[in-house]
Amino acid sequence: MIALLIRDLRLATRAGGGFGLGVAFFLVLSALVPFGIGPDRAALAPVAPGILWVGALLACLLSLDRIFALDHEDGSLDLLATAPLPLEGTVAVKALAHWITTGLPLILAAPVFGVLLQLPPAAMPWLVLSLLLGTPALSMLGAFGAAITVGLRRGGLLLSLLVLPLYIPTLIFGAEVTRRGAEGAAVQTPLVFLAGITLAAAALIPFAAAAALRINLR
Repeated sequence: MIALLIRDLRLATRAGGGFGLGVAFFLVLSALVPFGIGPDRAALAPVAPGILWVGALLACLLSLDRIFALDHEDGSLDLLATAPLPLEGTVAVKALAHWITTGLPLILAAPVFGVLLQLPPAAMPWLVLSLLLGTPALSMLGAFGAAITVGLRRGGLLLSLLVLPLYIPTLIFGAEVTRRGAEGAAVQTPLVFLAGITLAAAALIPFAAAAALRINLR
């Protein structure tokens, strides 16, 4: 599993699907929003939690189609399907590699982008915590969508249509944690729901994605 994880991390970086693309997109979005809404703190601060979470969601979406595509193109996916490691474990490792190369850099860069959007300082820790709890679910759900569309021509658009509705609960509770943190309100309820979504995705998605891969490889 460790060897597969290291291999996927190297492939993600070499193929241009690593952290640079997601962070660059997040930066562009955070820089453009003030031009559209205006630099006024009173206008930006209320929408900053939602904008930051939408930016993180879309940044994660950019590289989802590469989770299994490269392995399918060179035939490695067939070998992984017959390897001693269960296919469910392969899905989990690939989702983890996607999170490390995409989600983790976004978490580290989020406070800087929060400053661009006039996010109150009190909300910064809650923004980081919500992304830390929520982005693994984005990678895991994305792996499920990638497993369904693997091998399809121009499957990127179909992947987006499949995955975006699944992202909505994570987006709602993640943005709510940040909003409540900015207002000084209690954040326990949305945090629990956010953690529950991630745990449920980690427990169920590997089996669903592995089943989809087996069907596509027949």
